Order: sequence, then structure tokens, then C-alpha cells
Amino acid sequence: MNDVNEPRSEHSDRTPRRGDGDVPRRGDRAAGGGRRDNSSYGERRGTRYDGTGAGDPGRRPAARGESAGGRGGAGRGAGQRTGASRAGQGRGDAAVDRRGGSSRGDSRAGGRQGVDRRTAGRPGQDARHAARVDEPTLPEDIEAADLDMEIRRDLRGLDKANAELVARHLVAAMYFVDDDPELALAHGRAAKNRAGRIGVVRETVGVLAYRAREWSEALGELRAARRISGGPGLLAMMADCERGLGRPEKAIELARGDESRQVTGEDLVELRIVEAGARVDMGQLDAALVTLQDAGADPEAVGEEAARLDYAYAEVLLASGRKDEAAAWFGHAVSADPDNHTDAESRLAELEV
Repeated sequence: MNDVNEPRSEHSDRTPRRGDGDVPRRGDRAAGGGRRDNSSYGERRGTRYDGTGAGDPGRRPAARGESAGGRGGAGRGAGQRTGASRAGQGRGDAAVDRRGGSSRGDSRAGGRQGVDRRTAGRPGQDARHAARVDEPTLPEDIEAADLDMEIRRDLRGLDKANAELVARHLVAAMYFVDDDPELALAHGRAAKNRAGRIGVVRETVGVLAYRAREWSEALGELRAARRISGGPGLLAMMADCERGLGRPEKAIELARGDESRQVTGEDLVELRIVEAGARVDMGQLDAALVTLQDAGADPEAVGEEAARLDYAYAEVLLASGRKDEAAAWFGHAVSADPDNHTDAESRLAELEV
């Protein structure tokens, strides 16, 4: 998820991406110069390691006059999804699947009532069609062509009209993800309702649910994506969902389990940051510091990964009551990342007041 917050008309990367990097992470700056205060991986809690409130990071008025009310009744939970017209129109008006979604009684030989198999829906199809009535409206200028080509290839197994609508819902989700995470999630749910067997769609819904702080739904969707696609990706986000659900011990199990041995590079850094946060949740402050030290926290290192580790280390120090040391490590984070990917500079300023 390299920055999904840039204007869609100017950037082709406002589309769902694979892997943990598709959501803002610890200390990420918001678009337009505003800065998020992320307590851990992504925007998991709205509180810092020291327990102080951080408000609602990264939220601004909804774009294009849309609001959270545009969710269209999509409820909480991994199984509740919405959908849109299969006719490929610019609006999300409901339409009945051409295969038919309801059973119809027929007079058969001998007067027995039966089901017309030509119009009978698959199990659960009626519920999916009903959900499509309430799907969020697609803005007219949201185009399927704006979706990442790799993901569009994944949608080729769908019929053309359905693939078009799934693609537009995914693009809309990434368009709204920063301004209105709930509306973005509603679009993701609409895509899943139409293409629930495609791994990247389930992954995207998981990421969107994570951004909307729907921890249980996010965890379920990310697990489903991994069952479909395989691989150790998304482990840090899944562990952070466990933290969000109040299960830090489960987060540590994921961070230290067999699958974690397959995680490398930036993903491993994020996983250790989440693990450190879980240890803070459990009051294991010294263990949290050791976790970040083992991950490579180094005041001399430079680059975005180094800045994230420095930032995390500073927060654990702050939670431990070591304010002066925390300020020093926030300073290291600023020095390590001249492009200011984190909000370490503002955190440092707060401590120096």
C-alpha cells in the first residue's frame, strides 16, 4: 500500500496492493502534511504506548460528499457483504443476477410442487442478492481501468460485467480509505460479495477492515486470503488484530510461531514492532525493549525501517517513564528519516515542551 492517499487522477497506485505494506504503519504521516500518531502497526488503537489518548488518527471529512452513511447497511462481521448492479452502469443500482436468485414452485407431473432448476439460486445466493440492494453508490468517475493490472488479472475468472463492478468497488475503496474508512470497507464488502473466492479481494477487505478498526472481521478476512493464496504475508497485521481484540498473547504466538521464520526485511521489522506492542500490553516493558533491540534498533542506522524501529523504541521508553531517553530516540528517528515518513518530529517537540 504505498501511499493510497494521493489523488487518484494523478497516481496509478491508489489501488489495492498485496502485502502488509499497503496500510500506514507505525508513526506514518497522513497525506497533505497532517501526521498520524500510530501506537503500533497501522492505526490499531488511537492510544500510545504510554497510555495517552491520540484521538482518531488520519480522519478527515469524507470526500465527494460521501459519508459513513454510505455503508449501505453493511454490518459488522466477516460474512456480511454488499454488492452492486451487474449491468456495468456508473451507479450501484441493484439488479437481479441473470441466473435468478430465488426458488420458484412449479406444478410438476402428479401435482407435486418442485423447484425450477433453471432459476434456482445456489445456497446463500438469495442473501447475497438482497445485500446488493444496499451496496454503496459508485461515483461516476471511478473506473475499473484504474485498478492495478495484476489484480485485474486475478478477476478474469469472473464474467465481464461482474469483474468491472468488482474492480470499481476496489478502486473506490482505495479512494475513500483515508477520508472515510467505513465507506471504504463498505465498497470492499461489495467486492467480496461478488468475488469472495479471489484471494486478493479477501486480502483487500481484510486491510480495509483493519483500517476501520474492525479487528475480528479483518482477522477473518486475512486468514481467508492466506488460505486461498498461501504464504506468510500479512502476519504483522494479523498479530496486531489480535492485539486489537485484547489478545496480546496470541499476537506474540503469531510473531514467534513457525510462520514468522519465513518473514524477512521490512515485514519482519513490522512484526517485531507489533510483538513489542503486545509485550507492552502485558506489562513486559523490558522484554519489549529487547524485542526491538533484537530487531535491529540502532541510533546510527538510517532509512525508513530504522526510523520505524527508533520510533517504536522511543515509545516503549516513554511507556517505561524514561522520558529523556525517549526524546533521544525520537530524535534518532528524525535523523534516520529525512523524508519524514513518521511523525517523530512532532512527538519530539511534544516532549521538549
